[in-house]
Amino acid sequence: MIRTPLRPLARILQARQMGENPDAIERENLRLRHEEMRDQSRTRAESRLLVLGVMFFCAYATVGARMGLLASTEPQEPRAAASGAAIIAQRADITDRAGRILATNMATHALYAQPQIMIDKDRVARELAQIFPDLNEEKLLAQFSGKRKFLWIRKKISPEQQQLVHEIGDPGLLFGPREMRLYPNGKLAAHVLGGASFGREGVNSAEVIGTAGVEKAFDAYLRDPGNGGQPLRLSLDLTIQAAVERVLYGGMKLMNAKGATAVLMDIHTGELISMASLPDFDPNDRPAPLTRGDQSDSPLFNRAVQGVYELGSTFKIFAVAQALEERLVNPSTMIETKGPLTWGKYRIRDFHDYGKELSVTDIIVKSSNIGTARMAMQIGGPRQKVFLGRLGLLEPTSVEMVEAPTGRPILPKNWSEISTMTISYGHGLSSSPLHLAAAYASVLNGGTRVEPSLLAGGKPQTGERVISARTSAELRSMLRQVVSRGTASFGEVEGYAVGGKTGTADKPKPRGGYYNDKVIATFASAFPMNDPKYVLVVTLDEPVETSGAKPRRTAGWTAVPVAAEIIRRTAPLLGLRPEIEPRDPVGVTLASSN
Repeated sequence: MIRTPLRPLARILQARQMGENPDAIERENLRLRHEEMRDQSRTRAESRLLVLGVMFFCAYATVGARMGLLASTEPQEPRAAASGAAIIAQRADITDRAGRILATNMATHALYAQPQIMIDKDRVARELAQIFPDLNEEKLLAQFSGKRKFLWIRKKISPEQQQLVHEIGDPGLLFGPREMRLYPNGKLAAHVLGGASFGREGVNSAEVIGTAGVEKAFDAYLRDPGNGGQPLRLSLDLTIQAAVERVLYGGMKLMNAKGATAVLMDIHTGELISMASLPDFDPNDRPAPLTRGDQSDSPLFNRAVQGVYELGSTFKIFAVAQALEERLVNPSTMIETKGPLTWGKYRIRDFHDYGKELSVTDIIVKSSNIGTARMAMQIGGPRQKVFLGRLGLLEPTSVEMVEAPTGRPILPKNWSEISTMTISYGHGLSSSPLHLAAAYASVLNGGTRVEPSLLAGGKPQTGERVISARTSAELRSMLRQVVSRGTASFGEVEGYAVGGKTGTADKPKPRGGYYNDKVIATFASAFPMNDPKYVLVVTLDEPVETSGAKPRRTAGWTAVPVAAEIIRRTAPLLGLRPEIEPRDPVGVTLASSN
């Protein structure tokens, strides 16, 4: 602040000249100075009061907001903090290829008891037994009366059950927040998803871990917080999976089969669009595994991956593929089919008498064991074994499931000449339907090896070349004729040019030998055969078709109609439009305009 002099010399001299009192100038300047100081003090005081008022307003607003927040929240009992690492319960979702939910999480509660603070243990035990019928009142009372200070009652309860427990009103019954795994589609794709359970558990949370299927195979990914909650996207299509399971279930019942499985796979990418196994289960209430007996009797058994069977005549196409590739035959080469074919004490026969000889094409169309065995003898055991190995038929599949290693093919201990002959028509070597689907895709997509996968977004695979494109085209023509004029005539689906091969294998007994009245019926197909997009394998366990005078068990009567109905239902869902099948040109055609 610049002070003004009280007696400025210039003003004083001027006042004296004019005869005025110089003291009046001093008094006037002093008055102005005091007024200025007063105004500054008032301004400073007003500023301080304003700041103080704002501070008091903010404090009261904070207290009021906190009181309102506390008043609007649900009352909770105070919980004791426990030392140790926190349990991370959050688990990523699983979706199908279109992003539809297959597995997700749901908030729920666990019920536990602290018997030492219970008021009326008898009443609590009695009313809990009424709310949860699977609990025993006497056992509960004995547990409440013991020395235990903590007791789990139920690991998961519904909101309705929680309300009923609330109404008991005993302070010894407490709830812990819990996150559980939910499968909103129930049994759909149960064997692929597998299921989840609780690992480490605490009062306030529990660790959700995978127990089977992709839930266990991708457990680390699903639990990794570093993925930012990104879902695991599978190659399955929920709509197509539902259609396949519905048709397969109806076919299993209609054909009186013990079990059934179907595998629908993209022939170029190896993506599994659908994989079903029956009987199935609900992963929301996963049953306990069998501790004795045949594991294939359990609904947990995945027949598509874990079931290894002799798949019968579906293997004949591999013998023909190798013979064509090695230029031992061509599609019109005539092969002797006069039977029986004798090798030591063994007799190889055909289902029907096909005469003295058949062309290679007709061996596939009519399904001649003798003709296939003779081609296998030309190939030889060592070369046959190498070829089947290149198709992936001698080792477990690489599909992303923990059950995959258990589906190991069963090979002969000694790959003898008779083994070479029987394996050529699907006996003596057991593999899974998933193996068969991948092998068919490999020989029909142009001849390159394809590995099955459950992950979406796959690109066309460029695997090892197993046969030439020319041989692959010849095989497609043969398999199309199997449906148009051969053993799979019931597989015809108008507009989709289905091709495939039937296979009926006697079911082996647990202690050796084969049943006379139990078979594994399989139909391995592809469509549309003029430009294959998908492979479908349907296998029925112990089917019997009883509409005729005699029971019929062959795949042509059992597995083929089921596969045809699956194709009829799913092909439009796959975006395939019905087309008129192109025919071979007849007569003279113009080859060049030059």
